[in-house]
Amino acid sequence: MIERLNPANWNILWDEVAFAAIALAVAITLAYVIYRVVFTILSRVTRSTDSQSDNIVIEQIRRPIKWSLIAIAVTLVAQGNASLAFVWEPIAQFVRPALLGWIAYTLVKAFTAAMEMRLEASEDPVAMRSRRTRISILSRTATFAIIFITVGLMLFAIPAVKSIGTTLLASAGLAALAVGAAAQPALKSIISGLQMALTEPLRIGDLVVIDGHTGRVEEIRMSFITVRTWDERAIIVPTTSVLDESFENWSRKSEKLTGPIMLHLDPATKVQPIRSELERFVKDNPLWDNRTVQCLMTEAYPESIELRLAVSARTIGDLWQLRCEVREHMIEWLREEMPEALIRHRLEVESANERVMGK
Repeated sequence: MIERLNPANWNILWDEVAFAAIALAVAITLAYVIYRVVFTILSRVTRSTDSQSDNIVIEQIRRPIKWSLIAIAVTLVAQGNASLAFVWEPIAQFVRPALLGWIAYTLVKAFTAAMEMRLEASEDPVAMRSRRTRISILSRTATFAIIFITVGLMLFAIPAVKSIGTTLLASAGLAALAVGAAAQPALKSIISGLQMALTEPLRIGDLVVIDGHTGRVEEIRMSFITVRTWDERAIIVPTTSVLDESFENWSRKSEKLTGPIMLHLDPATKVQPIRSELERFVKDNPLWDNRTVQCLMTEAYPESIELRLAVSARTIGDLWQLRCEVREHMIEWLREEMPEALIRHRLEVESANERVMGK
């Protein structure tokens, strides 16, 4: 190397540098031309199809493929030029895994976006929630794995880190115990997330009751689940607790549910008129799905009876609205048509005084 830096050898050195620069420029230009030609053809092919998912995939991988082709061109030139290889190879040890990780990451993002776009055309809300949950969990798992492997490959390009890794592998017994103990929460979260995607005890969009909180599953991550309640609070639930403890899922198979309306009335109340009015009102209500309308006496106490009115609807939101409307209508109808059925626990002092004065 010292001999090559002598003034006598400067001309040879400059010739090598110039040749390397020209070869590098030609290789990069050729790689860019190949990139433009290939993606121009792919763009025309995708535009001729009706699916938009092809366009999403092509647009996502465009940039990492371009830089990967340029890196390949530089590597090919460096194989024939020792000076360029001396500069490029240490850098390439970081660039190659970074580019591979970038390509894998963009492919995951592209396929995730394409599958979510296809879900929007689905007419089955239950199947859509199921697929969206699987896509969300599996894409996050794949992203975590890609980043972890990419960073690991880049770190192992550093000699000091590589020697540490070799030492740890040599003492695999203690290292495995230490790493296993430290990584246990993360591994448990990953396994729980994968189990959530495969078994689907709940999905994004499901209406659930967890720890006394009722709300929609808004987000499922590897370590926690976000439940959005009716008053817009966000309840954060650990993923492991969902698998270890029981909870209610009101939309597991379908959103078609039956809900009760409880009435406590006087024991002397006639039930049949109430049943007839309930059926008349519900059958005329557009929220009813023509499945269930019932009026049953579920309890009888010395001072009251309990009527359980049951109605059904197509969705949970419709059921809630229908129950509120039935409750309001039946109370108003009882007050007007059967006031004696309503239980009163009021001390009517004025009426009692009038009766006494009348005597």
